[in-house]
Amino acid sequence: MRPLQDRLQGQPLPRWLLPVGLALGLSASPTELCAAPPDLLVESALAQIGVTTSYDGRYVRLPYPGGDVPSDRGVCTDVLIRAYRHLGIDLQQRVHQDMSTAWTAYPKLWGLETPDRNIDHRRVPNLQTFFARQGASLPPSREPGAYRPGDLVTWHLPQGLPHIGIVSHTRAPNGTPLVIHNIGQGTRIENILFRYRITGHYRYFPEE
Repeated sequence: MRPLQDRLQGQPLPRWLLPVGLALGLSASPTELCAAPPDLLVESALAQIGVTTSYDGRYVRLPYPGGDVPSDRGVCTDVLIRAYRHLGIDLQQRVHQDMSTAWTAYPKLWGLETPDRNIDHRRVPNLQTFFARQGASLPPSREPGAYRPGDLVTWHLPQGLPHIGIVSHTRAPNGTPLVIHNIGQGTRIENILFRYRITGHYRYFPEE
C-alpha cells in the first residue's frame, strides 16, 4: 500500500481531511464532502502504535467536543475515536447528540439517567448501538473475506467484557485480516479476529 502522503499529494482535499493534509504538509483545496476512505481510517489507527502504550479505563472529565485522554493511554474504543477524528468525524459529539435525542434506544448498564459526554462514546455497547442506528451493521461472519479494511468488529471476551477493533489491510498467512486494537498493552496490530466470539460487524463511513 502506498504511503498516505504519496496518495494525497496533488489531490484536492475534502474538508474532513484538512487536518490530516495540513499535518503532512500538503496543499489543501477544500472540495465537496465525501465518505472517508477506509485506508485513511486504518492508517490513522496504525499511527497510534508506539504512541498509545498502555490501557487505562478510568473515568476522566473531557472537553467537548474533541475531548481525549492523554495519547499514551486509553481503552479499545479510544483507538476508533482517535482514528475517526483524523477524518473529521468526532464520535464523542455524534454519540452524545444521538443519545440525547434517543436515550431510550441505548443500553442502561451503568445506572445513568442522562447522557454523559465524558464517557458514553468510550463504551463499546454504546458504540454498537450508535453504529446500528446509523445503518452501519453487517452480519458477523467466520469468513475472512467478509471483512474489509476499516471495518469495525466487536467481541465478547472470555472474562465477560466487550471489546472493539479496526480491521487492517494486513492479513495473516491463512488469510485472516489483522486487527488494530488495545486490549491491555496499548495499541497493537494482531491476529485476533476469530480469537473471541464476534458480537458485531460494522462499516461506518458517513457522507458528512
